[in-house]
Amino acid sequence: MVNRAEGVPPRDLADDDLRRELQHLHDTRHDVVIGGSESALETHTARMLATEQEFLRRFPAEGAPDPGRTRQGARARTSDAG
Repeated sequence: MVNRAEGVPPRDLADDDLRRELQHLHDTRHDVVIGGSESALETHTARMLATEQEFLRRFPAEGAPDPGRTRQGARARTSDAG
């Protein structure tokens, strides 16, 4: 199997490039899962995880869950409706 360059490490990408790379990975995920080889899926998965981790490291507030989608938020909605 030929090892190809994995691209620029996510930690070395500028903020705008990191955002663009993450969007591209999410946009192409379905096609790789459905039509890609095992190797392509492994490479895509590794790149996606590394890029997501770097994104969350740089922008923790953007990765924080929406309060309404947590257990505490769901409980608050239930008690407000009851």
